[in-house]
Amino acid sequence: MTENAQQQPTAPSTELPTQYAPADVEGPLYESWVERGYFAADAKSDKPAYTIVIPPPNVTGSLHLGHAFQHTLMDALTRRKRMQGFESLWLPGMDHAGIATQNKVEQQLAEEGKSRHDLGREEFVERVWQWKEEYGGKILGQMRRLGDGVDWDRERFTMDEGLSKAVQTIFKKLYDDELIYRAERIINWCPRCLTAISDIEVEYQEDDGELVSIKYGEGEETLVVATTRAETMLGDTAVAVHPDDERYRHLIGKRIKLPLTDRTIPVVADTHVDPEFGTGAVKVTPAHDPNDFAIGQRHGLESITVMDERAVITVHGPFEGLDRFEARSAIVGALRSQGRIVAEKRPYVHSVGHCSRCKTTIEPRLSMQWWVKVGPLAKAAGDAVRDGRVKIHPEDMSKRYFDWVDNMHDWCISRQLWWGHRIPVWYGPEGQVVCVGPDEEPPGTEAEGWKQDTDVLDTWFSSGLWPFSTLGWPEQTADLRKFYPTDVLLTGHDIIFFWVARMMMFGLYAMDGEVPFRTIALTGLVRDERGKKMSKSFGNVVDPLDWMDKYGSDAVRFTLARGANPGTDVPIGEDWVQASRNFANKIWNATRFALMNGATVEGPLPDPAEMSATDRWILSRLNKTVAEVDAFYDDFQFAKLSDALYHFAWDEVFDWYVELSKTTFQAGGRGAEVSQRVLGEVLDVTLKLLHPVVPFVTDTLWTTLTGGESVVIADWPATVLVPGADAPGGFRDEAAEREIETLQSVITEVRRFRADQGLQPGQRVPARLTLDGTALAPHEAAIRQLLRLQPEGDAFAATATLPVAGATVALDLSGTIDVAAERKRLAKDLAAAEKEKAQATGKLGNEAFLAKAPDNVVDKIRTRLAKADEDIARIQAQLDRLPQA
Repeated sequence: MTENAQQQPTAPSTELPTQYAPADVEGPLYESWVERGYFAADAKSDKPAYTIVIPPPNVTGSLHLGHAFQHTLMDALTRRKRMQGFESLWLPGMDHAGIATQNKVEQQLAEEGKSRHDLGREEFVERVWQWKEEYGGKILGQMRRLGDGVDWDRERFTMDEGLSKAVQTIFKKLYDDELIYRAERIINWCPRCLTAISDIEVEYQEDDGELVSIKYGEGEETLVVATTRAETMLGDTAVAVHPDDERYRHLIGKRIKLPLTDRTIPVVADTHVDPEFGTGAVKVTPAHDPNDFAIGQRHGLESITVMDERAVITVHGPFEGLDRFEARSAIVGALRSQGRIVAEKRPYVHSVGHCSRCKTTIEPRLSMQWWVKVGPLAKAAGDAVRDGRVKIHPEDMSKRYFDWVDNMHDWCISRQLWWGHRIPVWYGPEGQVVCVGPDEEPPGTEAEGWKQDTDVLDTWFSSGLWPFSTLGWPEQTADLRKFYPTDVLLTGHDIIFFWVARMMMFGLYAMDGEVPFRTIALTGLVRDERGKKMSKSFGNVVDPLDWMDKYGSDAVRFTLARGANPGTDVPIGEDWVQASRNFANKIWNATRFALMNGATVEGPLPDPAEMSATDRWILSRLNKTVAEVDAFYDDFQFAKLSDALYHFAWDEVFDWYVELSKTTFQAGGRGAEVSQRVLGEVLDVTLKLLHPVVPFVTDTLWTTLTGGESVVIADWPATVLVPGADAPGGFRDEAAEREIETLQSVITEVRRFRADQGLQPGQRVPARLTLDGTALAPHEAAIRQLLRLQPEGDAFAATATLPVAGATVALDLSGTIDVAAERKRLAKDLAAAEKEKAQATGKLGNEAFLAKAPDNVVDKIRTRLAKADEDIARIQAQLDRLPQA
């Protein structure tokens, strides 16, 4: 127990309700943890620090299974470290989510018949802040439902005053170091959100489109180009061919007529063109395609923008004012009427980019934007992993990380929004450009002709500062000194590019080469029980709060943790949550039994000489489990540690030790006292081991069992030491383990036989046990109790004899089953199994059949044969055990 628990002892209670009701326990218990300050970290503490910053959920969001999954794992890590004596900080907060939040408020305004332009920028931003206060942060309350042990006093928001100062500081530093610049480039433009978005915010999907081949030029000076975006031809400023392509060498340098316009465009030679693809000639639209933009730069071509921000055509009379898709159809029609369409393929399935937020088709667009020069930053981020300062777990995920940071393009950081961190750059009346730091005044007023840049920064710019800005940077705070660098970044493998690489670049840059975290632990994504992605369109999205209401938060947490193999997607279904609820109930009921039978944590463990083999066995197994769980935690193997705890608690403690101890408790005396203390120790340690994953039920049970203040602040279990039997790694007794394994095999075998004979679990059967000379002799009472075996009596007649593990169990079934009828039933089953074997053997011996049958059919027949062999052996063994009728 912890020092706090020892200072405030209370008498352990033996009273627990007959059933565990999570809804009655979880809410009040969580609030008591917060009120007592269990999750508050002290920067002045002498304890070693352990820090995790939460991946900040969007202010617009609510708790989904992905959040619940990752939060469960982060909570387990920080709870364990707190119990191990670390000053454990799990820092919460939210992201302002620029586009998503602005869209929410604009939708609200639309319902009032207004737009943001009706309000103006200042009033609109104020309206967003009001929305944030009223509706934002819903997820924070839901995190409490899940049991998140975060330090609420340190909650941060990416638009709060401190983080805004951090954003302005690093922007200024990057600008002064010439790592931020402004340039006109092709960007991904969302005509719905009316802003640029980064490459990683584009989702590609296979769409049905059309591929049209268009004849450019006249007479002998013609070329055919193919395109899926015919509307962009209005902005073509060249046709490109490969310089070595003999078909077009005579046209290089000449100008040809651009259809539907009064312009001529040059034919240029560029090695980017693949002469083997299509016709070997490509249209060049520098203002609407990134590859074409690069060709245009190499050849000094004009860039003509033909669409506005809403993707409406702005040039060439007949098509002006049409939406891009309307224009596509109209332009193809006009070209067809002129005989310039030489081929059409419809539908033409191809990969098309969509805005990840609103799903609108992205439009590549030439635009003046702000950029981060990522070259030196990305190299530093790659080096930190290569030289071992940062470990990626699982290690095979490193390749994805390197693929990204080693090939990263400059990052477009400006967004055409009003909600977000406004770019701190001012433009003067004489063309001056001034970047303003957080403690600097603007260079002039609007009346003097100075204007601030209207764009805001990409949301990922501010969240990239999260590991150090949340701790007070750029000020050198006590929190920053104590808790930076953070220890573990636990997040989904899907945002390596969005967030992880950004934090690595900014952390190393801002913190003088010190990494933002020592380990990147990557998880998979939560899927449904069939492994299918959860999606509203599939109808398989689950609200974790519904499951928490129905089964309790512990059940949801344990289910998620049991599926958490590093980097691997996590299937989850309601049946599994129900099974976890059953596990919580099993823990509850077993602890009730222990308390009612005097289990205690008071005083030292008895000497091993006083313990039964059962006592020594369970303590030995407990120590093995402690070691396994520690090793799995250190390797982020949450599924394995949860599985180890499940099987130890349910199978070994509850199903075996508790059951075997019943006879000891009934007998009373010193043996009962010893087992009461051993059972108390086992439950004490088991509840502590389980606590980080299932915090609510374990705290309720542990405080009842021990009288301690809370398991939240209890000491993490070390290996159990037994007086007079200390050993490296704690008490182990291999001989006791072998003895109880033998006992288990006897009980399991006889139970199987009873089931095969159709006996009810509670049905009592006369039996004679021959145990002399075996390790089972001291366990006769337990064997009889667990197997419902009566003393043999005067009229005992053995009708079935089972030799098991050197012992003999003789049963008198004469009064319980009709042996003749049972033999007849088994003979019928045996005949059916032998017939199945004969049929399968015949087919597998038929060469003609094997030559024609598909592999999967042959495999099924082999499986049937193996099953028939198993059935024959099983039924024959049952017949052999029965007496002759």
